[in-house]
Amino acid sequence: MKTVLRFSLLIFASTACSPAPLQASEACAGAELRGNFRSEEQSEAPGVSYVRAGRLIEPEKGAVLEDQLITIKNRRVSAIGPWAQAPSDGPLTDWSAYTVLPGLIDMHVHLADAEQSSNVAEPLLHSVADIAYLGAANARKTLEAGFTTVHDVGTFRALSDVSLRNAINKGLIPGPRLNVVGAYITGAGGGGEVNSALAPDVEVPADMRAGVVKDANDARLKVIWLLSRGADSIKLIATGAVLVAGGGVGIQELTDEEMKAAVDAAKSRGSWVTAHANSAEGIKAAIRAGVKSIEHASLIDDEGIALAKKNGVYLDMDIYCGDYIDKEGTAQGWHPDMLRKNRETTEVQREGFRKAVKAGVKMTFGTDAGVFPHGLNARQFKYMVRYGMTPMQAIQSATTTAAELLGWEKDVGSLTPGHYADMVAVSGDPLKDISELEHIDGVIKGGELVR
Repeated sequence: MKTVLRFSLLIFASTACSPAPLQASEACAGAELRGNFRSEEQSEAPGVSYVRAGRLIEPEKGAVLEDQLITIKNRRVSAIGPWAQAPSDGPLTDWSAYTVLPGLIDMHVHLADAEQSSNVAEPLLHSVADIAYLGAANARKTLEAGFTTVHDVGTFRALSDVSLRNAINKGLIPGPRLNVVGAYITGAGGGGEVNSALAPDVEVPADMRAGVVKDANDARLKVIWLLSRGADSIKLIATGAVLVAGGGVGIQELTDEEMKAAVDAAKSRGSWVTAHANSAEGIKAAIRAGVKSIEHASLIDDEGIALAKKNGVYLDMDIYCGDYIDKEGTAQGWHPDMLRKNRETTEVQREGFRKAVKAGVKMTFGTDAGVFPHGLNARQFKYMVRYGMTPMQAIQSATTTAAELLGWEKDVGSLTPGHYADMVAVSGDPLKDISELEHIDGVIKGGELVR
């Protein structure tokens, strides 16, 4: 989490391109739009349907196939082969004029929070109902932008992300498949505690303090509590943050013992842990504690890169955010400390990203959407290419590699048989111009035509 205070009543209007609807023949009629795969298996499955792909990018194989027919049964891909003739036993979505690739995955979003503001009291201005409606709107924007799966890495209203995920799973609202963390595990006075920036006699609701820990045993108990209440994974606030007033990104806010206790508790229950970590030493401490991934990694050094590579730890670096913060934060009058720290870390983070890509560290696509408007997630792709990735590597970071980090690689991130029929269509070729992914023309999730 590059920011901790990301609140605003303003819901930004998406500036993503909205081209004319694609031509489809009643694709997958009658089935309800579902959330992640766990509840989809329990819902009534639609019949067979088909998608004709003019060009198919398959990141699992790093291959591009021409004029393919994708067969969908029970919301999953059952077969892929060269186009011969129109099938007669099910509806066909004709994407023969488009490039098709798996539904995209953003590994760092905050759907169930309001967007960034410099007002440190902003969390206290929103009810749980406010957050629920905003989360629903953000989920729809994200899905329609082509992100059919996301890792929602935190909210100040504990478990509101769990409720959002469940509403999507039940078909009550449209949205991507969600893997959620429930709340931030943070030290007292740390970046994940709302009242760390308020007057000492200001009390906040108990759900805003659900993840605050005082020692290693408390960290263990809070992890168990979150997982028992429906969290899928755990998020630690290991170090200071950029977008808070005061403090420093170089401060380690959770002890080595607290992080290790949290990791062990999560692993014992079949889950995993990611860590918000900006400082070089905090990053290395979190890796040694056993986290599976690092968020931001703004000040990662060569030793940290080598340690991540050695331990198979994923780096999830939001290298687009810096430009947005500098431009919009300055225009909107965000706190000078936030803007200063952003300027001090933006290019350092990008250089660390370049080094990590060159070193062969596992890299995932994570944007910190919520700092900037939801639905604009794909703007980061061109930054990843600019700072060292090939277009195929950037696509893999948001498909196969992200699915591996989630532990969902058998279900999402690929369009090979057995995977969910999550896919997007673009009119151009993202392997020639990765920014084509900013202009999604069509989205299918679980065999359902979303747009």
